[in-house]
Amino acid sequence: MKILNHLQSREDEMVELLETFVNIDSPSTDKASVDRFARLVAAKWQSLGADVTILPQKEYGDHVRAEWGTGEETILLLCHMDTVWNVGETAKRPFRVENGKAYGPGVYDMKAGIVQAIFAVKTLIDLGLQPDKRIVALHNSDEEIGSLSSRQIIEDEARRASAVLVLEPSAKGGALKTWRKGVGDFSVTIQGRAAHAGSDYEKGISAINEAAHQILYLHGITDLAEGTTVNVGVIQGGTRTNVVAEACTLGVDLRVKTMDAANKVVPQILDLKPVDPRASISVEGGLNRPPMERNERNLRLFRLAQKVGREMGIDLDEAGTGGGSDGNFTSALGIPTLDGLGAVGDDAHAPTEYILISSMPERAALLAGLMLEI
Repeated sequence: MKILNHLQSREDEMVELLETFVNIDSPSTDKASVDRFARLVAAKWQSLGADVTILPQKEYGDHVRAEWGTGEETILLLCHMDTVWNVGETAKRPFRVENGKAYGPGVYDMKAGIVQAIFAVKTLIDLGLQPDKRIVALHNSDEEIGSLSSRQIIEDEARRASAVLVLEPSAKGGALKTWRKGVGDFSVTIQGRAAHAGSDYEKGISAINEAAHQILYLHGITDLAEGTTVNVGVIQGGTRTNVVAEACTLGVDLRVKTMDAANKVVPQILDLKPVDPRASISVEGGLNRPPMERNERNLRLFRLAQKVGREMGIDLDEAGTGGGSDGNFTSALGIPTLDGLGAVGDDAHAPTEYILISSMPERAALLAGLMLEI
């Protein structure tokens, strides 16, 4: 309980740092902004005596690696610094506190999680507690857009780790995440032939007509019992109402709970065949994030978290989600992974996103306790 008590006495400091973090724009698509935030995150870890490395990137924001402690093995903490909010959003909606909740761009997803990770380690230092394993905190800049430049770095670190703890927001009510669906992205291009819709209709090959058939087929792949969903979320095609559409493109999202489901469905999408033999179809894409499956490795970590939580008077449930995270990558490698250790709140990616301030010391204490037990 002394870890939790210590952190509860530091709640105001946690909120102060959170305000600083939230009021710095860090959209995935603006390298300069994310780099500015990355330097601040790096400085905070350096102030704790961590060995900090900036991992420079050309196209995306730089990543930050902080290592603290001693031991042959490591525990990997995963945090992302980028948000979905454009530059200027913090000026319009700066950090604010109201009725025990903190609001602001990226407060829930996931700047509070970074604050909690920093204070978890700070508390261990303050109390003279030392985990058996080194702590590696990896902060990437591109999670919200697929971790394109950081996936290899994450996977390399995970292969050296005994366990991975992901500081993404919790599920409802503070539940930890023991599974996440895998995510696939596809672009379907349909080619037909343009013609005058009045005088030469029969000469045309409507790409939009073909797209209608393909959309029904793709949505028909959805199997809710298996946890598989296919969603055509974007359609672009045609030029004028009096022209038979020559081309049409579809943006397709896939979610799967298991690799078995992915191995079944991905080929179905990649091998689309036209209903009208005069039309042609090409498909690009694939599985961007493998599923984080609910397996015994991850459940052992969850049960350990429950034990740590009980000792602090914190009850924990488990849950899963259709959204992906960088924990998908590490779990798929066979590394024990526990997700949702970050903030308790709601409304990720919405202007109303918030966190419960009183939960921040609890979540940081849980993380600190876990690092001591693993």
